[in-house]
Amino acid sequence: MTRDASDLAHRLGRQAEAVCREYLSSGRREGRYWMVGDVRNTKGRSMFVRLTGPESGKGAAGKWTDAATGEHGDLLDVIRESCSLTEFRDVADEARRFLSLPHPEPEPASSPALKSPAPTGSPLAAKRLFSMAQPIVGTLAETYLRKRGVTALHGTGSLRFHPRCYFRPDEQSATETWPALIASVTDLDGHQTGAHRTWLDPSGFSEATLGKAPIDTPRRAMGDLLGHAVRFGVAGDVMAAGEGIETMLSLRSVLPEMPMVAALSAAHLAATLFPGTLRRLYIVRDDDPAGDSARDTLVERADALGIEARPLSPLLGDLNEDLRLRGLDVFRASIRVQLAPQDVARFMESVLSA
Repeated sequence: MTRDASDLAHRLGRQAEAVCREYLSSGRREGRYWMVGDVRNTKGRSMFVRLTGPESGKGAAGKWTDAATGEHGDLLDVIRESCSLTEFRDVADEARRFLSLPHPEPEPASSPALKSPAPTGSPLAAKRLFSMAQPIVGTLAETYLRKRGVTALHGTGSLRFHPRCYFRPDEQSATETWPALIASVTDLDGHQTGAHRTWLDPSGFSEATLGKAPIDTPRRAMGDLLGHAVRFGVAGDVMAAGEGIETMLSLRSVLPEMPMVAALSAAHLAATLFPGTLRRLYIVRDDDPAGDSARDTLVERADALGIEARPLSPLLGDLNEDLRLRGLDVFRASIRVQLAPQDVARFMESVLSA
C-alpha cells in the first residue's frame, strides 16, 4: 500500500493545479501556489499547495501546509479530506478515477499487519480515530460549541466529529457508543501524537451537563500527551496556553488571530513544550489549586528560557464560564486589561477595526 500511495501522490503532483481545481474549488491560484481556507475546501487563504517543484523531497509539487492549524500533507490527503473519505482504498479509487488509471488486480491475500488492530490508547489508535471522524461544520460538535458561547470556529482543523465513538465505562462494562468531539493532539512539528474525546449528549444542551454526554467520564485522552497539545494556529513569538479546549476557544472569541494551545489538564499544561520562536506566553489558568500550580511551573520554566510569562485569569471558574455567564463585552474587557499593550493593538484592536 505504501508503494501504491507514493506512486499515486507523485502522479497527482504532476497535475497539482488540476487536482486543486477539482477538489479545492473554493481557492485560486496565486503564483506558484494554490490558496484556500483548509484541506476540506473551505474559503480562505491559510492553506497553500505547491503547484510546481520536484516529485519528492523538500518543495515537492502537491505538498501543502495549513498555516492556521499546522496541518500538512500531500494531494492524497486533499482527496481524502475534501471527499470525507476514511479508508485508503476509497481514497486510492478516487485518485485513480481522477487520473483515469485502471484499478489494480486484487492481491491474493491481505497482509495481517494491515488488519491488526492498533493497541488500545496508543498514538496509532488516536490517529485512526481522528482519520475516521469528519469536519465539525454542521454537526452536533459545532452545535455543542456554539451553545457554550464559542462562535470563533475558524482554523479548527484540529477538531472533528464522530457520530458513534466507542465508550466503555470500565473493564467489566459493555461498550457503548456516543457522538463525540474529537481533538487531535500534536507535537511542535504538527505530527499527531494523541487524541482527546468529549462525548456529547445527542438529546441536546442542558445547563446541568453543558452538552456533554450523561456519563461519569465524558472526557478522555489517548496517545502520547506529555508536552503536546491541541493547537489552534501556528505559534510564533506570542502564544496562549491553557487546559481545556472550550477555554481556549472562548479566548479565541476575542483574540481570533493569537495562536493557542489546549494542554487538556493542569498537569499537562505545566509540561507544555515551547516553540523556539516564543517570546511571550499567556498562561490561561483555571481558578483552582491545580491551575495555580500549573501557572507557577510554567512561569518558572518560561523565565529560565527568557520568555515573558503573563497569566490570564478568569472572573469566574474559567474563561468559558466568563464568556457564557458574563457576556462577550465584559469578557473582552476582562481580557484586554491583562494583555501587554502591544498585543492589545496587534490581536484585539486590529480585529475590532477590520
